Amino acid sequence: MQSNAKFLPQRWGRRLAAWLETHWVMPAFSGSLLLVLAVFFLAAASNTMVGWLYVISGVSFSLCAIAAWLPWRSLKSLQVRRLPIEPVAAGEDLTVTLEVVNTGRSPQTLLLVRDMLPAGLGKSQATVVEWIPPRHSDRWQYTYTTQRRGVYRWQEVQVKTATPLGLFWCCRSRSAQAVAVVYPPILPLKRCPLLDEMGTEDQPQRHQYERRSYSHTSTGTTRTLRPYRWGDPIRLVHWRSSARYGELRVRELETFTSGQETVVCLDTQSDRWQAEDFEQAVIAAASLYFYARRRQMGIGLWTAATGMVRSDRAVLETLAATDFAQPQNNHHVLPSLPVIWLSANPHSLATLPTGSRWLLWLSVPMDTPVHLDLPGKQMTPETSLEKQLQLPI
Repeated sequence: MQSNAKFLPQRWGRRLAAWLETHWVMPAFSGSLLLVLAVFFLAAASNTMVGWLYVISGVSFSLCAIAAWLPWRSLKSLQVRRLPIEPVAAGEDLTVTLEVVNTGRSPQTLLLVRDMLPAGLGKSQATVVEWIPPRHSDRWQYTYTTQRRGVYRWQEVQVKTATPLGLFWCCRSRSAQAVAVVYPPILPLKRCPLLDEMGTEDQPQRHQYERRSYSHTSTGTTRTLRPYRWGDPIRLVHWRSSARYGELRVRELETFTSGQETVVCLDTQSDRWQAEDFEQAVIAAASLYFYARRRQMGIGLWTAATGMVRSDRAVLETLAATDFAQPQNNHHVLPSLPVIWLSANPHSLATLPTGSRWLLWLSVPMDTPVHLDLPGKQMTPETSLEKQLQLPI
């Protein structure tokens, strides 16, 4: 109790100083000393009726008034612009660029510019601007290493100065809004049996027929032509195009799934998620999606809040902003296509469509299989996520 009572006046003093800076002016140590001396000389003059003490007191008060007005006047002519922030992946450096513009007719000196970072990014960033000529601007750029995914919103920038006399501080906020999107990291998967073997359990005969048809003809199945890469089958070489371009050209065919689309579904409605497990599931969803894109498979992403999204940018922005325990949206029902279900609720597996697969994050591992009809995997924190996604089911 005594320690709290000891720090309570200090806390009130800091709040009062911050309020004075942002709403009026806050005297610096030298300004406070000058005010005390002015009051002392005024009291002495009142007691002794000595004229020169009145003069000293009047000059001191006038100097304080001018020193308090000039910083406020300097900040009136300053504007702050923020350049758009390019999205990055978690763990990469986020680049923020600000321009402090002097719209006045006189130069501005000795400015303290403080950028107020959004909640979750850490402490504010600050720099000192020594000189801005009239009708010119000064650009400030800094980088911040992101720790986790998310959508972060910048709102304001504080500009502070005590120029030119340094007796009083004045601080004003300038609106400089911006949105920064930090994507989840994407794991460099070399293989993924969860996707590679999708649909092979229930349609082996159709896949066998498609492989025979691809080996005999390419009519209606060629997607595009590309340069030959090591390991490509010789039967896929397009000899006429190879003779025309002077290098081997290979037919890039449709996938064996005959246009069947797979959907990565992230269970955002479950309230059983642990925060760390949900972050792992988001990374897994992004990695599975872009692995399928590299393999030219039909792939989409589904969440309860957004429904189905397919473009790369929309998927990354959705995963950056998503969270668990979201309210149910009746307009976004689970697709009837085969899905890859990422969840922390084992009871949700009973509602999955035929041909689906699942990844399950459980706070307490289960000894028996969760679902015998649909293949899947229980994720464990002891093994890295990248390794688990590349292991056989």
